[in-house]
Amino acid sequence: MLGLGLYPNNNIQQTVDVIDFLAARYASSSSLYAVELINEPLAPGASMENLTKYYQAGYEAVRRHSSTAYVVMSNRIGSSADPTELLPLASCLSNSVIDVHYYNLFSDTFDNWTVQQNIDFIYNTRAWQLNSITQSNGPLIFVGEWVAEWEVNGASKEDYQRFAEAQLGVYSNATFGWAYWSLKQVNNHWSLEWMVQNGYINP
Repeated sequence: MLGLGLYPNNNIQQTVDVIDFLAARYASSSSLYAVELINEPLAPGASMENLTKYYQAGYEAVRRHSSTAYVVMSNRIGSSADPTELLPLASCLSNSVIDVHYYNLFSDTFDNWTVQQNIDFIYNTRAWQLNSITQSNGPLIFVGEWVAEWEVNGASKEDYQRFAEAQLGVYSNATFGWAYWSLKQVNNHWSLEWMVQNGYINP
């Protein structure tokens, strides 16, 4: 997964050159399953015009060397980003995947929310968001980042279990699967291994 900046615009070709190099190097490996072109481009700094140009060029660079590897395109993050904005492009590209990241964090929206408000948000808003970009003949959808952590103070183990269960239930509908933030992390709730071993998550 590359995170080379697309700002300014002249970085696009340099980044595509790196994609081309890596795709050529690993195309013959049976371990090459997917290539993600960039992680979390930030709106409005990464304009849709520049991002579309880059994703098209990056996709073509991968396809020059592999007809089967999935090409993953990260949705923009930021308040001005439209979660459906990549559908027109990705729907025209074979073996394409849209990567979305879902956190009940990093926004004032979630400040002072109760346990139940967070859980209801997953079952209602997150489920709707995921459904809005999931199309029968469209790109695959990957919930590439999520975590059972929140802004709730004094939450019990059972609260965390319910929050994790809600997310697992909704994100299991992602057509390309999901990935927890990290297998191992020093902060317990960000570590999938710790969450499973201590009974917070039942995969």
